Amino acid sequence: MVFELNDTNYSQTIQENDKAIFIDFYSPSCGPCQELLPRLPGLAEIFQEEALICKVDVTHNPKLAQKYEIQSVPFCVAIGRDKILKDYELGAPSMDRLISMVKKAQGKGFFSRLFG
Repeated sequence: MVFELNDTNYSQTIQENDKAIFIDFYSPSCGPCQELLPRLPGLAEIFQEEALICKVDVTHNPKLAQKYEIQSVPFCVAIGRDKILKDYELGAPSMDRLISMVKKAQGKGFFSRLFG
């Protein structure tokens, strides 16, 4: 399931969640955004209960766009359980890159495996 975050529910959702969080910032009028959005349900299916997959429409949520200093979309971020930004990507990344971002936020990236 892909969760729709907004200016109102963002803080509570982030604070109450104990999983890695992936957020896609998009605009309905953005071509690359529309290319990326259909990948999100597949990403949610891969990580099911292990990560929270979210999207934010920046045209209706200016506070969140400002918080993350969004100047161009699509813009994706991966946040760890510690609520710290672990990875980000500007543009429409491949599914492999999306998976890699979530794994990094989970602490399952290459260096995490090497160094714990």
